[in-house]
Amino acid sequence: METNSKETLQADFDVFDISEEFGFLLEEPLMPVLSPDLLSDHRELRLAHLALGFISMGYVWQEGQHAPAEILPKALALPFWLVSRRLGLPPILTYADSVLANWKLKDPTGDMRIGNMDLIFSFPGGDTCRGFFIVSLLVEMAASPGIMGALEVMRAIKVSDLAGIKNGLIKVTQSLKKMKEKFKFMHNHVEPAAFHGKLRIFVSGWRNNPMLPRGVMYEGVSDEPILLSGGSAAQSSAIQCFDALLCIQHEEETGAFLTRMRDYMPPAHRQLIETLSVCPPLRDFILSCSNSDLCQAYNSCVSALVDLRNYHLNTVTKYVIIPGNHAQSVGCPFRGVGTALNTTGTGGSNLMVFLKSVRNTTQKALILERLS
Repeated sequence: METNSKETLQADFDVFDISEEFGFLLEEPLMPVLSPDLLSDHRELRLAHLALGFISMGYVWQEGQHAPAEILPKALALPFWLVSRRLGLPPILTYADSVLANWKLKDPTGDMRIGNMDLIFSFPGGDTCRGFFIVSLLVEMAASPGIMGALEVMRAIKVSDLAGIKNGLIKVTQSLKKMKEKFKFMHNHVEPAAFHGKLRIFVSGWRNNPMLPRGVMYEGVSDEPILLSGGSAAQSSAIQCFDALLCIQHEEETGAFLTRMRDYMPPAHRQLIETLSVCPPLRDFILSCSNSDLCQAYNSCVSALVDLRNYHLNTVTKYVIIPGNHAQSVGCPFRGVGTALNTTGTGGSNLMVFLKSVRNTTQKALILERLS
């Protein structure tokens, strides 16, 4: 009878998912490491990378600047590593995740406008968080005709099609101007103190970051801490495509940083930048053919890129430098980044030095000669 009673009791445990020792508690919840093997296509992997990226950033930075987590637990680190390896992306939240793959429509039948868009995953910061990522997405959307224009130029230069080059450059110029117009929405939807004090820490990485100088240990992946940059506009494939097309020659340190940021882009996007980089140099071609219309089209394009970079520089001053200085003098009202990254970008660059450098080298690409 006792055996039957035990068997009956065990059957009840199984049916009702009860542990004799722990009751309703799930025993050893961290033991199983979730496998990404069943994720099959690119979209599923990108969604997994986005989810794991947001969870990882939340885990590392949940206690603010004073107590970041130095170890990512195996149950999180290993699946993130495996998904990242299949995608050719690093195991950290990238710009390609938080901006390019983190949106949905509130009304699926409606337009892609800011009032009808929302995030899939969000950080602390409320409307400021939503506004920051959605506006960044709209800027990237505005880049799409310019990317098509860059492809047109790339094809046209191979056959010396001057009209095709000019038309492609006009599309890039219009696209860059539209990107700047979309960028202006930032001021209506992102509040500087909330961006600096709440949100910014969650997109900060662990390379060249004084809060995590040794990086983060990925448990079950590596015995040494790993250094990775956080999401940054320097990881925008569109901007680097335009740089490559227009033959912008960045200074050595800046150029090396931008090249390293390509490792944080989807491999196919990286490949387009590299393809544009090895095409016949557009600027040299324009100088050699002495066509004033073509020269004007090129200069208009470069000027539009300078304008966009100037606007970005001024916006960073408003959202990072000024709130950072304020936090330094009176203290930060939030538990976030405080003053630790006042001069450092989330990607790990010296922020204002980098932005001024890319703006200045872009300006130097202008063709100053008067062509007849």
